[in-house]
Amino acid sequence: MQKMGAIGLFLVSLMIASCLLPSVSAATRHYKFEIKMQNVTRLCHTKSMVTVNGQFPGPRIVAREGDRLEIEVVNHVQNNISIHWHGIRQLRSGWADGPAYITQCPIQTGQSYVYNFTIIGQRGTFWWHAHISWLRSTVYGPIIILPKKNTPYPFAKPYKEIPIIFGEWFNTDTEAIISQALQTGGGPNVSDAYTINGLPGPLYNCSAKDTFKLKVKPGKTYLLRLINVALNDELFFSIANHTLRVIDADGVYVKPFETDTLIITPGQTHNVLLKTKPHFPNATFYMTARPYVTGPGTFDNSTVAGILEYESKSKPHLKNLPLFKPLLPALNDTTFVTNFTSRLRSLATPQFPANVPLNVDKQLFFTVGLGTSPCDQNKNCQGPNGTKFSASINNVSFVQPTTALLQSHFFGQSKGVYKPDFPYSPLNWFNYTGNPPNNTSVKKDTKLMVLPFNTSVELVMQDTSILGAESHPLHLHGFNFFVVGQGFGNFDRNKDPANFNLVDPIERNTVGVPSGGWVAIRFLADNPGVWFMHCHLEIHTSWGLKMAWLVLDGKLPNQKLPPPPKDLPKC
Repeated sequence: MQKMGAIGLFLVSLMIASCLLPSVSAATRHYKFEIKMQNVTRLCHTKSMVTVNGQFPGPRIVAREGDRLEIEVVNHVQNNISIHWHGIRQLRSGWADGPAYITQCPIQTGQSYVYNFTIIGQRGTFWWHAHISWLRSTVYGPIIILPKKNTPYPFAKPYKEIPIIFGEWFNTDTEAIISQALQTGGGPNVSDAYTINGLPGPLYNCSAKDTFKLKVKPGKTYLLRLINVALNDELFFSIANHTLRVIDADGVYVKPFETDTLIITPGQTHNVLLKTKPHFPNATFYMTARPYVTGPGTFDNSTVAGILEYESKSKPHLKNLPLFKPLLPALNDTTFVTNFTSRLRSLATPQFPANVPLNVDKQLFFTVGLGTSPCDQNKNCQGPNGTKFSASINNVSFVQPTTALLQSHFFGQSKGVYKPDFPYSPLNWFNYTGNPPNNTSVKKDTKLMVLPFNTSVELVMQDTSILGAESHPLHLHGFNFFVVGQGFGNFDRNKDPANFNLVDPIERNTVGVPSGGWVAIRFLADNPGVWFMHCHLEIHTSWGLKMAWLVLDGKLPNQKLPPPPKDLPKC
């Protein structure tokens, strides 16, 4: 071994010291994700499924605001894979965002890729998931971003913090389910159960032992980090005889308010405070979730339950305690959903301001909903009148390219990959929430909306009733946005903006377009690159309810997208 010089010894000692001593500076945190098959049993069905490190749900990522994350993903399965870090803004690190064929080619069998990004100006609950086909049904896990060291929460520090992840369980292979649905053009088979932290709970057959139990102490405050990773369902959630205090939405602090029940759409997160009863209550309590349903399609009409259980040193052997069950809203209770979402407001304090754009450079109007496309030749399709269901935005049903959009843009090779002319508004205007038009067909294409750097955008998304009105949870990659207004019926450009909230609107990365209504958002396009926007109902995304934005580089060096890493996967 060669002798180290004085400078080398100094650097080594400095590195050792930095590991031992507490520091307020940012850290680099390393994780390794081994994509592998694992046998998992639920509902007395065992199946081999794609997992991370053999875990279901996958491993928890914990970091602090300002930290750098380096996550090596190694693919040992036959499926192509990519991972998205949902809600992380990826400022100038679009190569790490993850959606397959948008910001990267997928990681092929036997290959690996290091996702390398820094958490800038964010703290709260986020999550990661596979972003190709339906693999996110089993490949997902929480991301917990703590405040910087010595920076307190804007509320009293909780006694304990617990992730609560709502998911779905399918007895059969989800890749086969979506493959069949896309071939026939009909609705896919629904899940066999919902899950809490991967467990279906006692209300399903053969699942009493597979129940999540939250054990608490009397007189304590617990921070529950709620995440909805379900493929296709918005969910109501409640804990019997307990009140939840909502303090965060999608990693952004909100004005606290109390509720017995909340609604959470696929892709969304909420942080809530649970204050336990002051004394041992001589009872246990169900915590349950079931779907909010608006569309005409089939759905999993079941309820997942976990159990809230009090610990007691003086009564450790108590059994057969009464078990209380919460009363959830009706499956179609849109009034509850509207009232709940209207209570969500940003803190809007000097420390946590609501920097909603007050002046708008571009006003956009997008219709979102279902339509039809022709059946493939010599095939029998199960959509309306023998067609295929197709989802679209402004009547454009997204066609996934065979090479990554960001790569083709960065290297000036976009010709034949995408068109930079996504429509600013519908080409054909009609009564969106009234009687549907006779022509329900959509156009299939790969189009991008191009924005100059720092463009302030106002986007109104309008649900349509072409094949039935329904709620659509839309997720925007690379940005947070402010929800400045929403309503039912058709958006009225002359009247509705007068009621926009530009003072303390909620800031999110995923929002539900109301069934038979509209939602208006504003954001600043200050992150160069190609960014996906799509419905987080997986079947609608598979049917084409998605599009992409291209935000051009700014003039300054810190306003430009850096070159891709050397290990960027190849298609």
